Amino acid sequence: MKNGRIVIITGSPGTGKTTAAAVIAKESDLEKSVHMHTDDFYHYLSKGAIPPYLPESNEQNLVVIEAFLEAAKRFVRGGYDVIVDGIVGPWFLAPWLGLVREGYEVHYIILRACKGETLKRAVERSKLDRKTNIELVETMWTQFCSLGRYEANVVDTTAYSVEETVSAIREKIESGTALLSQ
Repeated sequence: MKNGRIVIITGSPGTGKTTAAAVIAKESDLEKSVHMHTDDFYHYLSKGAIPPYLPESNEQNLVVIEAFLEAAKRFVRGGYDVIVDGIVGPWFLAPWLGLVREGYEVHYIILRACKGETLKRAVERSKLDRKTNIELVETMWTQFCSLGRYEANVVDTTAYSVEETVSAIREKIESGTALLSQ
């Protein structure tokens, strides 16, 4: 039995992932917690980095995912509540499902806002040029729109305050309705 748990908070940019994850980590009901902002792992790449949104970055992205997955496992074994904040679409869930098979408790919560609200929140804060940023946010928003079996894991943040978003996430964690299963 592992000592902590992993809570993945994901969705396209502009849905409130980082804000909510920071609060969830700080107010965890476990004695210790960590907020793992997955973007930080991309910043560790010094040479040969490929922007993670480009198709040719897939191999690199898998390596980065494995790196933060291994870090998350170690924190869990240390008794930490690990709040993973990043873009982890169903297309990148295989390694996390592997953790479930190893006995780790993994919650998968997707934040989603309507397209207009998502674009409004995300577009102005990017370091990319406006046109590229709009295209990326629209693409990612579309990728998180039709999630099949994971639709039940969605929290619609369109009209939610930070407090309401955090409350909805807590409810999913406490009820176990967003637990990944084998």
